[in-house]
Amino acid sequence: MKISLKKSGLLVAAGIISTASFAQSAKQSSIEGTTPFGPATQYRTWSIGVGAGVTSLQNIAKFNNGGYDKLDWNLGYSAYIKKQISPSFGIKATYFGGKTSGYEASDKQTGFETKTPWSVALSGEFIAANTNWRFFNSFIKPYASIGVGVMNAETAAIAGGNRGEYGDSYSKIYVPADFGLKFAVAKGINFELGYQLNWANQRFDNKVGPTQQYKNDLFTYAHAGLEFALGSGSKPALNNSNPVATLVNDYTVKYDDLKAQNDALNAKNQALQGQLDGINNDLKDDDGDGVANKYDKCPGTPSGVQVDGSGCPIVVKNETKVVEKVVVTEADKKVVADAIKNLEFDLGKATIRPTSYATLNKVAALLIEKNFSLKLAGHTDNTGSRELNMRLSKERAESVKAYLVSQGANASRIEATGYGPDQPIASNKNAAGRQQNRRVEFTLY
Repeated sequence: MKISLKKSGLLVAAGIISTASFAQSAKQSSIEGTTPFGPATQYRTWSIGVGAGVTSLQNIAKFNNGGYDKLDWNLGYSAYIKKQISPSFGIKATYFGGKTSGYEASDKQTGFETKTPWSVALSGEFIAANTNWRFFNSFIKPYASIGVGVMNAETAAIAGGNRGEYGDSYSKIYVPADFGLKFAVAKGINFELGYQLNWANQRFDNKVGPTQQYKNDLFTYAHAGLEFALGSGSKPALNNSNPVATLVNDYTVKYDDLKAQNDALNAKNQALQGQLDGINNDLKDDDGDGVANKYDKCPGTPSGVQVDGSGCPIVVKNETKVVEKVVVTEADKKVVADAIKNLEFDLGKATIRPTSYATLNKVAALLIEKNFSLKLAGHTDNTGSRELNMRLSKERAESVKAYLVSQGANASRIEATGYGPDQPIASNKNAAGRQQNRRVEFTLY
């Protein structure tokens, strides 16, 4: 079947237009689910291709056309199966069939016609775009291949405008060299435009050389077709994968993951800082009377004025007081010991848990009843920075003082001090020892 040059041009134009219509879906990523330097099992490595086009004895350089200068087009068709070895190189087994003809003059009186029922070849194919770091999953991929195979053909002479009988079928070695462009129109699908040069081994154009020996011939095959990757659609096709793009994708995913973790950690740190700021605000004592602003009912008390548990000045009558000796009994010590034993704070905070209120209330009643003085000493283990532990131990002692004052105890008789990790009573090398070191000591006097 003969095809005019005009018709073949329309075929190529239609192929390009159809390719452009798929451009939007072609730009999908083909590296999803893969890792840099990962095994080939992450990809689809087998593919099949089908194509059709036109054959001619003419070539771009008008080389080795045997004197057949009249351009003539015929139908050719092809198919192949390919194993992709790397992103840029694969080996394919190709089938080609069709018909080729040529004429010595425009009147088409003298020439030849050769039909090729079949030919098979093994070729190596190189995809240029998959080796260039500047192309990330390129839409357009230049390729080239060369191989060697066996061609079966039958040739007939044309004389006086009439074609004679086809001669005997023969099989000869031939060399196909193909180059063109692949368009990644969809995930695992390429549209191909190619131009193939075929060196046929003797007899192909029915001409003999000066020594009556058949010479080698060259014919072309301009074609378009589709390539389909075989295997699970969840895997990318290796022939559409760029190793550099895979590395960039892996780096981006890990960077985004680390950034998300860092952002979450920063958010937690900000929340903890907010809690610490709240505790510091609760313990602030602007007038320095020993009663925190939160519990001070008489803010702005002048320095040196004696105040009660609510932060208000104490009115002292001019009368002689008998100073009695302070005696701390065993019962008093037990009240304090129970308070120490039951004293609990929220983790990492100076907030007293409600389960400690009952025993602290007894200490407050004891201070009011017997007018005792009390020293509160806060201690921590060595976990965390020393600066944080010093602040936390002081805040916890102040928090106990503030609670006792809120129950009516005299703030001026309560001293709150923080020693941080400096005075351990047990080893900080184990959990039990660290638990003992996290404490607030009560000393009556």
